[in-house]
Amino acid sequence: MTEQTESEAAGSTGRGRYLIAALPLLLFAGLAAVFMTQLQSGRDVSEIPSALIGTKAPVLDLVALEGSELPALTTAAISGKLTLVNVFASWCVPCRQEHPMLLELSKDPRVNVVGINYKDRNDNALRFLGELGNPYDAIGVDPNGKAAIDWGVYGIPESYLVGADGMILYKKVGPFDPESFQTQLMPAIEKALAGS
Repeated sequence: MTEQTESEAAGSTGRGRYLIAALPLLLFAGLAAVFMTQLQSGRDVSEIPSALIGTKAPVLDLVALEGSELPALTTAAISGKLTLVNVFASWCVPCRQEHPMLLELSKDPRVNVVGINYKDRNDNALRFLGELGNPYDAIGVDPNGKAAIDWGVYGIPESYLVGADGMILYKKVGPFDPESFQTQLMPAIEKALAGS
């Protein structure tokens, strides 16, 4: 090999090393650009999309909360009515925070409010409702979380607005606060009522 060929080979090997060393930095810069674009897009990052919106609500066939006078939560209990299905538990602190808004909604005769009591003890659920009030027209007990899985629950509280035709129209992950209640849920209810 000539001296010139050897120096060219050494130069290309050196450039290759620099390129390999710079590759993680370039990859990091690319990912950072993607994340920054997402953060500055204006979308609510806490909003989790649901594949169930626009589809038929899963079948409900849950036993009643023993000790309450409410009926069991079945598909028949929500059929033909605009319904908010709320997944709650007595041990869930955010469930307590959103409860006053559910009580307010339960006074609206146009909306049926039902509950899925998730992985809770019967006596604790009864105490929770006795202490805070009962907004539900029906409650179904989901002791092992199977119904919650069918509904695609990420965590509780979680709520689904189901149209009179049984289609899921809206989903809220996490508790309602006064702002989300007024700016998200109520417009979804009004839109559903206007369309029916």
